[in-house]
Amino acid sequence: MSFVEYGDTIKDGDTAIVFLGHESMFPVKVQHGTVTQTKYGVIRHSTNLIGKKYGSKVTCSKGGWVFILHPTPELWTMNLPHRTQILYSTDISIITMMLELKPGSIVCESGTGSGSLSHALIRTVAPTGHLYTVEFHQQRAEKARQEFREHGVEHLVTVTNQDVCKNGFGVSNIADAVFLDIPSPWEAIGHAKSALKAEGGRICSFSPCIEQVQRTCLAMEEYGFTEINTLEILLRVYNVRTISLQIPDLGKAAEDNSSSGFDSSNPSQQSSPCANLQQGTVQFKSGVPLREVVGHTGYLTFATKS
Repeated sequence: MSFVEYGDTIKDGDTAIVFLGHESMFPVKVQHGTVTQTKYGVIRHSTNLIGKKYGSKVTCSKGGWVFILHPTPELWTMNLPHRTQILYSTDISIITMMLELKPGSIVCESGTGSGSLSHALIRTVAPTGHLYTVEFHQQRAEKARQEFREHGVEHLVTVTNQDVCKNGFGVSNIADAVFLDIPSPWEAIGHAKSALKAEGGRICSFSPCIEQVQRTCLAMEEYGFTEINTLEILLRVYNVRTISLQIPDLGKAAEDNSSSGFDSSNPSQQSSPCANLQQGTVQFKSGVPLREVVGHTGYLTFATKS
């Protein structure tokens, strides 16, 4: 199993996604002799998982069933164990595009965090590119190395435990892109410039506060970066539902009243036509926004090394 190479069959030691529904799924490490509890019953790895094809429908001990999915960076983002606040697919997609990443690209990242963006970057630059990721926290760096090894992508990533603001990325003049997700990104702009290739390299900084963005933009300008721009991605999700509405009355009642000799001055007749009128309903599909909408996640500042 690898996050960048699809495998058809579930093997011992793989990471798989147990899919109970679009709002309910979780990762599991497949191990011989192990069982996993779900609300539909027990999944026995030896008999229910190992040797089965990814995408299989597995029946649990209580009679319910789940699907076993091959992991992808998108599914991992939704199900990974959180060690830090993470980036989600909405921001990841624009980062990948604006940094102009492709297979073979060299990328520097800080900090690694929970590895949500890291997995997406690795999948994008594979099979010949490489990710150099720096994590200040030692335990998080060690956990990231372990996950990359378990996910079959350790040959595409180098994890370094150091302070990027003081020691940089450990590489010079080779990176096609640099990504910063640290509290004080303006202190690492100089190291980012040193890591980028001689001309045309791209940089992105993610910051939740506009004050961080202001200082970062000033540092980018000071170090000679051009095409500096900041954007914010706001996602609004719509649910498709069946809506029922009454067919509007476009005057048929008034015509019926005049033809039947209805006397509007007679109180006894004023309410009877409207009471007897049976209006129909029509059903149609409509997009309805969610009541709670995910708002601000962070500001993305992009620039180019000139």
